[in-house]
Amino acid sequence: MTPLSDKLRALGVRKGTQPVKPSPRGGQRIEQAVPGTFWRTPWGEVFVHEEKHPQTPRRGADGLGWSPLPDVVAAWARIPALKDLPPEAFVFLDTETSGLSGGTGTYAFMVGAGRWQGAEFHLVQFFMRSPVEEAALLAALTRFMEGAQVVVTYNGKSFDVPLLWTRCRLHGQDVPFDGLAHLDVLHLARRIWRDRLASRTLQALEKDVLGVTRTSAEVPGYEIPYLYFDYLRTGDAAPLAGVFYHNAVDILSLARLTAFLADLLTNPWERDLPGLDVVAVARLYEAQRDWDTAARLYEQGLAQPDLPQADFWKAVRRLAVLQRRRGDLTAAVDWWRQAAARGEIYALVELSKHAEHRRKDIAAALDWAEQAWALLDESALPAYRVQYWRDDLSHRLA
Repeated sequence: MTPLSDKLRALGVRKGTQPVKPSPRGGQRIEQAVPGTFWRTPWGEVFVHEEKHPQTPRRGADGLGWSPLPDVVAAWARIPALKDLPPEAFVFLDTETSGLSGGTGTYAFMVGAGRWQGAEFHLVQFFMRSPVEEAALLAALTRFMEGAQVVVTYNGKSFDVPLLWTRCRLHGQDVPFDGLAHLDVLHLARRIWRDRLASRTLQALEKDVLGVTRTSAEVPGYEIPYLYFDYLRTGDAAPLAGVFYHNAVDILSLARLTAFLADLLTNPWERDLPGLDVVAVARLYEAQRDWDTAARLYEQGLAQPDLPQADFWKAVRRLAVLQRRRGDLTAAVDWWRQAAARGEIYALVELSKHAEHRRKDIAAALDWAEQAWALLDESALPAYRVQYWRDDLSHRLA
């Protein structure tokens, strides 16, 4: 059995305070495989690859630029100041790690981060050549994040940020995320595209929403930890060029997607969107109690010919309730009548309530309730829903 000390030595870990880097045996050093420099910190040096991308015209979804975040995003994220912050206040973050299990045994060997600086997007990637450079990587990241007020991630609330927080604490360093707001775009993307798109991974949205296609340099995410451990074992950094590409595209796509969502949610009725997307945006506005905008969007979504029938009638139900909340009973009744004509039991019940409580027309109320009762035997609803309506209608008829 190989002693633990030999295994650690093979990974580049040595006694003392000076980091020991992997020595290439017929391969490339990291600075040969990827252009970069070394940043010095109080905890040593760390390799950094930097890119600067100019702002491009927003003709397409893949354009790289900044759009102010609208009120609805600030309300959804519960960050009231979000809509008033300048682009320089935001840091876009993504990590490549030694595994996905979390805990103190998992570390981020690469951290990519991007910030707007004037008309340029400054992307940096911090890479540790051995685990002993972790403290230097974290210190360099903290320096880059100085002055930021919001960190933007994709699934970072549940993984990236807690992981980096833990690693900073383990090294006794200040945590750069303390006091920062956190916008996790994954959760917003799920709200918008969960009904239309089968996958809401960042790469899936690149293709289906942004129209971005990765080149042959792309490395599948599941291979990345193995490539890093191979590098620690062999010292050959050549295969890591694909990892840098993967991480850089993740950061750029995160910035593009954030701006695309900001544009989409600022003026959704001015865009040519699929019906499912319009209805999803309407639900978001409804949840933030912007009922006028939500009603307008529901009506726009219901007018879309591509809206599936099942989703059409779900949207009708939500819109009718919304119109009632807004005090527009005429519109609500019109939608309930359309749904009742299709045999929707809830709509018949709502019409019965309306006739009894508002119009004081007991005969009409009884008629609507009896129509609903007659549909129960033929209903395709689950048994528990049928029983719910039987109990409700028995009370109503009595």
